[in-house]
Amino acid sequence: MLDIIKSGGWLMLPILLCSVAVIAISIERLWTLNPRRIAPRSLLGEVWSWLKNNQINGERLKELRDSSPLGRIFAAGLSNSRHGRDVMKDSIEEAASQVVHDLERFLGALGTIAAVAPLIGLLGTVVGMIQVFTAIMLEGTGNAGVLAGGISQALITTAAGLTVAIPALMAHRYFQRRVDTIVVTMEQEAVKLVDALHSDRRIETA
Repeated sequence: MLDIIKSGGWLMLPILLCSVAVIAISIERLWTLNPRRIAPRSLLGEVWSWLKNNQINGERLKELRDSSPLGRIFAAGLSNSRHGRDVMKDSIEEAASQVVHDLERFLGALGTIAAVAPLIGLLGTVVGMIQVFTAIMLEGTGNAGVLAGGISQALITTAAGLTVAIPALMAHRYFQRRVDTIVVTMEQEAVKLVDALHSDRRIETA
């Protein structure tokens, strides 16, 4: 394996760095994008229990904000719930945009690696073929070793670039889909909280 990497030339170094980045980001995102930690299913029921028992205060809101990303969204909405439905929804949307930004962290890097790695491999192919034609001009076609080295470098870098790019693209699509699913879940939970809170208040007012 080490001999193959060496024969790929200096362009194998950025490809290897890209592969390490893909592995590190994938492990980090697998750990971070856990739906149960981000949007616990029991959180809405717990918050509604606090509301019914008039237990919402600064300490509860801080506890809610620190509990999970969905808790941060709930806390932003509850902090402004007394100002009306529209203000509460605006607060939730603002907090949600920050949460979504955090959920999408490093996904742009994965997409960039998926796009750049094949180009680095293609550059290695071009460099390898340049070496081949340079050797042909200087020594003719009799030195098979020099020709084989250039062709080998061209093929190895191309294969290495694709080997990194394909998993990077798959990981990017997978994590983007997971983020989208989590965002939909959080939106549904937030809408339930807004509807339940303000419909209940309208009934009390009536």
